[in-house]
Amino acid sequence: MKTNIGIKEKDTAAVAVILNKLLADESVLYQKVRNAHWNVEGPGFHELHLFFETIYNDLAVVVDDVAERVRTIGHYATGTLKEYLKLTQLTEAQSGNKNDGNSYIKELLNDFESLIISVRADIEKVEEHGDAGTSDFLGGIIEQHEKTAWMLRAHLR
Repeated sequence: MKTNIGIKEKDTAAVAVILNKLLADESVLYQKVRNAHWNVEGPGFHELHLFFETIYNDLAVVVDDVAERVRTIGHYATGTLKEYLKLTQLTEAQSGNKNDGNSYIKELLNDFESLIISVRADIEKVEEHGDAGTSDFLGGIIEQHEKTAWMLRAHLR
């Protein structure tokens, strides 16, 4: 059945493209945090292992929420790794042989800050399509990611 939420189909289609790109970004970031959780070594290992676990658990919820938002506005969520890598603005983990906490934290902080900036710009685009619900939804993601970025940043001081 066709979605009837007071937004034209061409507008929800444009918003779905934005959301699917975000879904790809969030999914890649989720996997990068899992990698850090599994492979971090050195001083503060246990604390960082648990810290990264908290972050990826939070991201798992975001990933699901973004996919469900795509479905809510009447479109299909991207769901393959191949599509994620094609759509994402992020790169896969770059730490190479450095498995220390600071290397992971710096890379993840950069990714979170990049997403915050990107999602902030996406809000303007979504509002141009008359989708106040998605705009509000994206604002919540920014707030959550800003807090995570602050916590990552605090580890580097």
